[in-house]
Amino acid sequence: MKILPFKIPKAENDVLIVQEDRGRAFYEQLHQHEEIQLSCIISGKGTFIVGDTIRDFKPSDVLLFGSNVPHVLKSDIENDEDSYMISLFFTNDSFGRRFFDLPKLQKAKQLLQDANLGVKFMENQTYANLLFKNITKQYSMQQFATYFEILSILMQSEYETVSSFINTRNYTDDEGKRMSSVFEFVMNNFDQKIVLEDIATITNMTPNAFCKYFKQRTNKTFFKFLTEVRIENACKFLTNPSQLPIADIAYSCGFFNVSNFNRKFKEIKGITPSRFRKSFAFGD
Repeated sequence: MKILPFKIPKAENDVLIVQEDRGRAFYEQLHQHEEIQLSCIISGKGTFIVGDTIRDFKPSDVLLFGSNVPHVLKSDIENDEDSYMISLFFTNDSFGRRFFDLPKLQKAKQLLQDANLGVKFMENQTYANLLFKNITKQYSMQQFATYFEILSILMQSEYETVSSFINTRNYTDDEGKRMSSVFEFVMNNFDQKIVLEDIATITNMTPNAFCKYFKQRTNKTFFKFLTEVRIENACKFLTNPSQLPIADIAYSCGFFNVSNFNRKFKEIKGITPSRFRKSFAFGD
């Protein structure tokens, strides 16, 4: 069994599934499914984890997850706005075996290969957003045409692969739930002091056993992952119009030493928190 296997509802002969997710939050459990998932965030903000990496999501973001790639999206439920996501599910063989081997689809083939590390698109989100909204109102043949139009613009768009490591091993159901509980705990408590004994208790393991377990499955230490979660949440504060002082942001994200926060932020993002804020605000 794999990490919380998730069955996409579909009729026996469906090759393209269009799904709308609405509510205060998305499906917040670490999960995987056979289908490739191409999603557009219509409303709502939050973070998502794929492989060994955490990133933020916001309205108009377009995300792509490969087949059986474990991922989780966590909405910021303190926002007044509900989360709304439109997703397209398909497989490499949905449109015929070797379909993506056609010469004119080599960019699409490369894109789907990169999806095994998770993909976040950096361009054409507004146009894609409109197409995703349209596809929910269309009949099957129209949906196929719109799907290929979406794929066409994304093939030409700049994107980033999110993760640097995906563990392709098959997980037992218990392992999937264990990793899901770790991610959930971190995403809900990153602003608090977290010691190794806390997280080891959640997983019913000794601290040493948990450290080895987590490193084997994410290719990084638990505390490196925790720091990245904290820095990613700090980025949200830094790009917020409220302009909280950097020291307050550091404390709000679980750093109890501003110098350490500045050092870790530059280590991960390549620039200082103040420079990050200025570049976002003024575009330089």
